[in-house]
Amino acid sequence: MYRYIAALLLVPLLDSLFLVFVATQIGAPLTILIVVLTALLGMLLVRAEGRHTIRTIQRKLAEGEIPTNELLDGGLLLIAGALTLTPGLVTDALGILLVFPLTRIPIRAVVRDYVVVPYIDKQTGGFATGNVYIGGFPFDGDSGDAAGTGGGVGPGGPGGFGGSVGGSGGSEGGDDAYDLNEDAYEIEWEDEAEDQDE
Repeated sequence: MYRYIAALLLVPLLDSLFLVFVATQIGAPLTILIVVLTALLGMLLVRAEGRHTIRTIQRKLAEGEIPTNELLDGGLLLIAGALTLTPGLVTDALGILLVFPLTRIPIRAVVRDYVVVPYIDKQTGGFATGNVYIGGFPFDGDSGDAAGTGGGVGPGGPGGFGGSVGGSGGSEGGDDAYDLNEDAYEIEWEDEAEDQDE
C-alpha cells in the first residue's frame, strides 16, 4: 500500500523537476505550448481508442463472449485520460503509452497476470480462475495415517475418500476412513422367495 502511495507522490515530483529542466533549456513559453499540445493529442487518442474499445465490447457481448481484455483496456484508457489531463510531460508520456495498442497490450498482460488474477483468486478462493483443489476432500490430519498401512490411496486421490478401500488395515489408521466389506452389500431375499412359493 505504501509503495503505491510513494509511486503516486514520486511521479508528480519527477514531472515537476523535468518541466523545470525543459523550461531552462527551451524557455517557459515553448514548454507550456508543448504541455498543452501533448495533452490535446493524448485526449484525442484516448477518445478514439475509447470508442473502438466500446464497439469491441458491444460486439463481443452480442456474440456471447466475455470481453475481459477490452474491459481491462477500458480501465487503462481511463487512467491514460487522467494522466494526459495532468499538466506535465512525464504524465503525458505515460498516458500516451497506455493509449497506443502496441504498448498497451504488454501493459495489459502484466496488469492481468500480476494484479487482476491474484486479486480475483484471493477474493473467490480460486473458483473464478479455476485454480482450485480438485484432488478430493483432504483430511484434517496426515493423509498417510488416515489411509492406513495396507490400503494405499482410494478413488478420491491422496487424502480423499476411501483411503482404506482395497486395503487390509485402513479403518485402523483414523476415524475418517471406513472399511466396507462384502457383508455390507448382502441383501436378504428369503422372504420374497417364500412368498413366490406360496
